[in-house]
Amino acid sequence: MNKILVIGGAGYIGSVLVNHLIDLKFSVSVIDNLSTGYKCLVHKEAKFFLIDINDKKKLEIFFKKYKFHAVFHFAAALSVKESEKNPLKYYINNVGGTENILSCICKNKIKYFIFSSTCAVYGNHKSPKVNENSITIPLSNYGRSKLFCELLIKNYAKKFPMKYAILRYFNVVGADNKLRSGQMRRGTLLKNIVNNIVKKKYSINIFGKNYPTKDGTTVRDYIDVNDLSYLHIFSLKRLYREKSFILNCGYNLGYSIIDIVKNCEQVIKKKIYLNFLPRVKSDISKIYSNNKLLKNFFPKWKRKFSIKDSIKNSLAWEKKLIIQKIN
Repeated sequence: MNKILVIGGAGYIGSVLVNHLIDLKFSVSVIDNLSTGYKCLVHKEAKFFLIDINDKKKLEIFFKKYKFHAVFHFAAALSVKESEKNPLKYYINNVGGTENILSCICKNKIKYFIFSSTCAVYGNHKSPKVNENSITIPLSNYGRSKLFCELLIKNYAKKFPMKYAILRYFNVVGADNKLRSGQMRRGTLLKNIVNNIVKKKYSINIFGKNYPTKDGTTVRDYIDVNDLSYLHIFSLKRLYREKSFILNCGYNLGYSIIDIVKNCEQVIKKKIYLNFLPRVKSDISKIYSNNKLLKNFFPKWKRKFSIKDSIKNSLAWEKKLIIQKIN
């Protein structure tokens, strides 16, 4: 049986992937420092190890002891806003931590590496629809840290027999379709909305109302976490037979913040009031994915979750957290 390591597997997206890998009968190990992850999200059949990717010595001992077929890397600091206040944290954790992982992978001759990147590497473009060959000029330190990681991966792959998939996510929403895991921490738009809804607070803060978009709010491509998880599995299988690649993970569809709010209103059949605040520095006005390459790579992959499905799953997950008093 192929052994898979998921780094950051106690976090939002990583934990959903772990669930799906175990559903497919893979043997899965998880390492996480639990700084933003939660042990309760890790599937009971996964082996869990409390390790910080910046502890290089401990990481090297771990990789030498346990042999893996492939590694998925999700561990990272994620906040655009925080990255502007504390850029050093993002360099140390995201770039330094990734280099430690790459060093261990190459020393132990692991063949396959799937990396969690972001559309934030693109920055602002005249055309909001970006493809994998679009110029990468990140506006935030978070985006820069991810782009640095991508460059490291490419350089290591030139020197060692490692194949990689770099997956550039657009905005991730929803929860595990069986409600085994989901987003824990507030901060993203939909998480904030559903958290307010379950607390019967029908309002939301919106940062900026004068962007050059149809309604003045930022526009994003929102991909459901379940659909995204299966793209990771498809990517690993593609690496078995094809060369390394970079891939946008989105639906080729842009929603403004107000669009998302309106969809939430339709789901709960209540009005949500908008509280406008100043813009977030380095926030991109409008971006969504050109997913022609995705469709070419994975013709059998289909979107299974609509934006309303994502909202409903997020609400169900949020209610579960309240009932179980997890967060």
